[in-house]
Amino acid sequence: MAAKKGSLSINSENIFPIIKKWLYSDHDIFMRELISNGCDAITKLKKLDMMGEYTLEDGYKAKISVVVNPEAKTLSFTDNGLGMTAEEVDEYINQIAFSGATDFIEKYKDKTNDDQIIGHFGLGFYSAFMVADKVTIDTLSYKSEAKAVHWECDGGTEFTMEDGNKDGVGTTITLYLNEDCYEFCNEYRAREIIKKYCSFMPTEVYLSKANTTETQTIKADELQENDVVVETIAPEKDGDETKLKITKRPELLNDPAPLWTKNPSECEKEDYLAFYRKVFNDYKEPLFWIHLNMDYPFNLKGILYFPKINTEYESLEGTIKLYNNQVFIADNIKEVIPEFLLLLKGVIDCPDLPLNVSRSALQNDGFVKKISDYITKKVADKLSGMCKTQKEEYEKYWDDISPFIKFGCLKDDKFCEKMTDYILFKNLDDIYMTLPECLEVKPIDTEEENAVDENGEKVEAEIVEEEETTEEAKEKVIYYVTDPVQQSQYINMFRKAKMDAVVLTHNIDQPFISQLEAKNEGIKFQRIDADLTDAFKAKTSAKVAEELKAQEEELSKLFKKVTKKDNVAIKLEKLKNKEVSSVITLSEESRRMQDMMKMYAASGMDMGMFGKEGQTLVLNANNKLVQYVLENRDGENVSLICEQLYDLALIQHAPLDPEAMTKFVNRTNKIMLLLAQ
Repeated sequence: MAAKKGSLSINSENIFPIIKKWLYSDHDIFMRELISNGCDAITKLKKLDMMGEYTLEDGYKAKISVVVNPEAKTLSFTDNGLGMTAEEVDEYINQIAFSGATDFIEKYKDKTNDDQIIGHFGLGFYSAFMVADKVTIDTLSYKSEAKAVHWECDGGTEFTMEDGNKDGVGTTITLYLNEDCYEFCNEYRAREIIKKYCSFMPTEVYLSKANTTETQTIKADELQENDVVVETIAPEKDGDETKLKITKRPELLNDPAPLWTKNPSECEKEDYLAFYRKVFNDYKEPLFWIHLNMDYPFNLKGILYFPKINTEYESLEGTIKLYNNQVFIADNIKEVIPEFLLLLKGVIDCPDLPLNVSRSALQNDGFVKKISDYITKKVADKLSGMCKTQKEEYEKYWDDISPFIKFGCLKDDKFCEKMTDYILFKNLDDIYMTLPECLEVKPIDTEEENAVDENGEKVEAEIVEEEETTEEAKEKVIYYVTDPVQQSQYINMFRKAKMDAVVLTHNIDQPFISQLEAKNEGIKFQRIDADLTDAFKAKTSAKVAEELKAQEEELSKLFKKVTKKDNVAIKLEKLKNKEVSSVITLSEESRRMQDMMKMYAASGMDMGMFGKEGQTLVLNANNKLVQYVLENRDGENVSLICEQLYDLALIQHAPLDPEAMTKFVNRTNKIMLLLAQ
């Protein structure tokens, strides 16, 4: 072939500045693009062999070799794929593989959007010019009687193309790096980039350093065809093997057959754990994993791991690595990965993704939404299946995975619909129940009629006529606890009344139960300190109720005067448990509103839960302390007891502030001194 000179068919000299500045947001991506191109060339050659249009030589081993040369400031990429003829170089390289170049320049020359600039045009090769002043191509096509071609371009619109001297089928691309990009011919930097983007490329990728003097020691029987022996090391004693010191071999940097490409039936537990440790450098064992493996209606494979969260305060941010044909694209692409699954760790490989040239941004395509929906469905199917068939295992994981699932329900309505019946709630006895189980109506305990309190006195049984069914029963109330220690007295009251509650201690639980209420009409969640149900109250006659009402008014005036809490409502009730002197209740609506206000409160505002509207101090008329106050309203120690009753009730909800705690301790000391006299 006669030497050829010409201009690249782009109709503008502005194309290379645009490519250098805007083609990719990360300049190191050029390595991924050139290695990917080599991988594609090898895949095509193998396909031709399978179709009978070409015969691979005996012992053919597909590979891509990357060679750094710090002295010459060059970087080369060699593949043994199908290569190119002069005509193909002219078509695919010289014409930049897209039409309408003038329109393209006019449309994009003033734009600065990093990833969307090129679109569909397939300019991966030209990413080399982001880091190189000159690029050469040496290639030999697989076609019979094809001649080697040498092409070079210095980053302008001029190129030269002539006969080359490459003697093996394939392509070598050499980059003569510009001064600002010498870092890329550093062996350690190159290794870092290749491992980032190409760790699971389907073709073996090797890295070596040109003219290296580094050596490695091997056993004599491990010598390979291309090894250069530097020294033979004789055995030190009989029985030892002869060893050879050879020039350092090119380093294999990738795993061409990662775990997600295999059938789940071929994978053992240790395989999944080893892969997890390798990819995420996390040596805490994950709880379990989901292996995605789908061929229709689109090709998608992957593994999602549910990591163990050690504490509520540990970051719930995971990493989902997205691949396209085993080529790394990016972490946590929200268009493909449902937002709530970004809390997990895993890999997803979808060759059908509609990517633009930079491969790090998706085209606007409804297909992407279908992929996201599929991933959500598979996760929901796995979790619901575990709940149905492996309930014990599911319960074992529940405390750790519940934040993921509840966050998913909040973020994705379809996921919520699939998972609602498989959400677990742990009750006061640490038994896990699903939502339907929580809503089951339990029969009245017949032993209640013969129940006695701690003093051995008979407790009045509550009789509820069918027509007197409470509004709460109609509404199917689920009681819950947010702090088992702080709310221990209420828990004890519930146990004595043979009532149950679920434990919801995570900060995601409040928005989650609000969503459940909104989506399930007739269900209401109520914290156990929101109100005292009839189950805690002794049955009273109309006359007694009237007397209590009159005493309640007197006590209200007294307590508000003593405690200086005008906005606290006072109620006098006869409770079954005589040991309980006083409790604070705060209506569910008021507490949720205050929690919301706390969340959005400006810095420095007092958004404390107590001393707000909705708080009620319930005094037990069956308790001796309360009876003492009723009988001695003007007594010298009544104020002391009133304050103590209020603080005792308050302390069951939350720690007292420092000033109130100091007063509580001093007051307790005074009361004990009175008893000692």
